[in-house]
Amino acid sequence: MIWQAWTEEYGYSDEQSIARSPLEGVEKSSAPLTETTTPFLAIEQNATPEEEHYKEAGKGEKINVTTDVLDIVINTAGGTIEYVSLKKYPISKKDTDNKVVLLRKKEQDDFYLIQGGVLSKTNKITPDTVFSADNKSYVLGNNESISVPLYHVSEEGVSTTKIITFYKGQYVADVTYKIENQSQETWAGRVYAEIVRTKQKERESRFIYTYTGAVVSTPEQRYEKINFDDIEDDDLKINAVNGWVAMLQHYFLTAVIPDKKEEVYTYYTRKGSDRGYIIGAATPTKEIIAGDRETLSHRVYFGPKDQKEIEKIAEGLSLTVDYGIFWFIAKPLYWLLDYINSFTNNWGWSIVLVTVILKLLFYKLSAAGYRSMANMRRVQPRLVAIKERYQDDRAQLNKAMMDIYKKEKINPLGGCFPILVQIPVFISLYWVLLESVELRQADFVLWINDLSVADPFFVLPLIMGITMFVQQKLNPAPMDPVQAKVMSVLPVVFTIFFAFFPAGLVLYWVSNNILSIAQQWAITRNIEKTSSYATTKK
Repeated sequence: MIWQAWTEEYGYSDEQSIARSPLEGVEKSSAPLTETTTPFLAIEQNATPEEEHYKEAGKGEKINVTTDVLDIVINTAGGTIEYVSLKKYPISKKDTDNKVVLLRKKEQDDFYLIQGGVLSKTNKITPDTVFSADNKSYVLGNNESISVPLYHVSEEGVSTTKIITFYKGQYVADVTYKIENQSQETWAGRVYAEIVRTKQKERESRFIYTYTGAVVSTPEQRYEKINFDDIEDDDLKINAVNGWVAMLQHYFLTAVIPDKKEEVYTYYTRKGSDRGYIIGAATPTKEIIAGDRETLSHRVYFGPKDQKEIEKIAEGLSLTVDYGIFWFIAKPLYWLLDYINSFTNNWGWSIVLVTVILKLLFYKLSAAGYRSMANMRRVQPRLVAIKERYQDDRAQLNKAMMDIYKKEKINPLGGCFPILVQIPVFISLYWVLLESVELRQADFVLWINDLSVADPFFVLPLIMGITMFVQQKLNPAPMDPVQAKVMSVLPVVFTIFFAFFPAGLVLYWVSNNILSIAQQWAITRNIEKTSSYATTKK
């Protein structure tokens, strides 16, 4: 918990962090935009969209769109996607009628939107620009896709058609701008899209931290977090090809993905009005001669962090399932968990079987550690006697203890190293269980019908506390009375902590503890038998 709190505030070095000024960001990881002879764009070609209003425009109409997986509301003011509900993701098992609302526009201090427009002298389109629409309601039905066209014509004669297309069974939409220059002059401009939201009001759990904030991806750095404080402190501006931007929260994300990977886009962050935090992407400058037309597009994603699906949408998008520093271990573990689940069709039993496989994988290493602890437990009475004898002579005490270790061929640190080697694997599995949306509201057995929330009757945490107590009894007790008292309290403390942890995590810990107890008991019993036989023979 301390580590997570520290990394949240200070976890980025100067080399890894977002540049402190826009110019530094461009110099570090960007390619220059194409030069243009148009004076307007020569000045503003690197500029991000001007700050607009994010309150209710008051002059737009709402368009309702229904697909098999989404309920969407689009405002004709700016063509803003201001509401997205995920029909296959209930808020909880107890409240299945109400679905997760990812995008929303409730009030001034709580909103989460996808908006965009056009930066140009002749037909600037902002979130306040009102489009006309053919209908106020669209239903996908049996179709494979459905498109919502919005129309706008500037006073100069430049017409813009914004088309938002949704697909059957998908959480991705294509946003296309068809710009037709019917004026007498060459049109020049660029299209932008941005995600704007307020901070999350409260965390899902006081004991578990998952990242909520922005992410920018470029070929130089595929996954770079930008928290809300970073956005508030400084603007970011990076020019790069083949990138994307996103806003993350536990289990779900929203992303803007450029359509043309080979072109140089501008990725930016800025602090908006009304406590909004913005991350966006803008196309390079385009020119359309009089009488010609151009199509500019991008994709947006709003849905679960389903690794199998999002990795098909954009390179590196699956990194939004954040496994931390041991991601290279976590990804194979997720694959194993998912593979086992394809046979069990039960994520709970899959967790148990993965734990068994890991214990078998580390069996010999664990055995060495347990053997060392068993030997330490065997000589514990002698060590206590020596401590009482030489309690006033620290040097003699240490020498006598080392003599015993040498005679009995015991390494006092032998039980630590095998555990340290396994820690990265256990941490990786912890993050796999915490980050995988597949475990959200997944059934196990009996009363545990959601592995992503705490055990409602606290049975698993109690079992975990009992198994931890049993493990302590199998280990040599600390010779320091104060340490011994602290260790005796730990099972109670951890039981309280784990009472608030997701049941899937506690299930893994309980399974691991039970298997460890069985292995340690067998090894300790064997060593004690061998020792008793040797003593009797003498």
